[in-house]
Amino acid sequence: MRVAIDARELHGKPTGVGRFLSKLRAAWQAIPEALAHEFITLAPERGTGGTLWEQRVLPRLVRKADADVLFAPAYSGPIFPPVPMVLVIHDVSFAAHPEWFGWREGVRRRTTARLAARAAARVITVSEFSKREIVAHLGIDASKIDVVYEGVSSFGATRASTERRTILFVGSIFNRRHVPELIGGFARLARTRPELQLEIVGDNRTEPYLDIERIARDSGFAERVHIRFYVSDEDLQRLYAEASAFVFLSEYEGFGLTPLEALASGVPVVLLDTPVAREVCGNAANYVSRPDPLLIEHALAAVLFETTERERILNASTEILRRYSWNTCARRVLDALVDAASRRPKGSAPLVR
Repeated sequence: MRVAIDARELHGKPTGVGRFLSKLRAAWQAIPEALAHEFITLAPERGTGGTLWEQRVLPRLVRKADADVLFAPAYSGPIFPPVPMVLVIHDVSFAAHPEWFGWREGVRRRTTARLAARAAARVITVSEFSKREIVAHLGIDASKIDVVYEGVSSFGATRASTERRTILFVGSIFNRRHVPELIGGFARLARTRPELQLEIVGDNRTEPYLDIERIARDSGFAERVHIRFYVSDEDLQRLYAEASAFVFLSEYEGFGLTPLEALASGVPVVLLDTPVAREVCGNAANYVSRPDPLLIEHALAAVLFETTERERILNASTEILRRYSWNTCARRVLDALVDAASRRPKGSAPLVR
């Protein structure tokens, strides 16, 4: 079987979907059942490739590659795919909460995702919550959707010994992730805890725009809040190793990988109490009911300074983390690709060459 992959998200500095695809490709190279198949990455020669490339150029590249199936890992794909397509929709925030997106961007994403999902042979998503949302907001039949949990692995870092206590956030900065409230909760606790610092790693994609640097300055603790757009895997490993707590206050996710990475690195997490956070992390977290700086302060104090609460979370994480394996994820995605490819019309090229 020849698998064509829309690999646009691997270009530049991969985050989110790019990291997801990178982990899948690495797992496919290591599992025996993938060795019989050929994986062909397709991406624009320059630029990131927008809707025009996706709808007009990508189908031509798939045909030229003589592929049996197309893997589209980033929410959308050709609405007239030349071969059976397996589409990954990680979440439908753009449909569930259109107010979070600019008018043009929201319409584009809702339209392309809905039409691509209808055209796909199979749709993969990353949680039962996200499956329900796809059914509700895109109108896709539940029987067409496979839930495949992402994998998680520790960065292999040895826990760093430091007098500082670092609170870490990793992820693109959206309004729904309440980074200003995190800064507010940190500032409340930092008044009496001079050893605390806050590390924020992520591209600012807020809409409407929030000036996170200004918010940090206004908190009165700008010198203890460090904000970076992107870090390498090596630097991220160091940050997880140095962190004493991880905070992710997102009110809407399809899955949420970075809290699991924190748990796998031995870092207790504070999460906003949402259905998907409960589905993914279970009881291996300290939950806040709403993004209120006072509640965030209390949760941070608990996971940072109460030994019993830290141990409870990390002990619970052992069982939770067993659910998430990149090899299992890769096998299940491969099964979907084989199933989709088997639906090619009679007389098409064979699946295994």
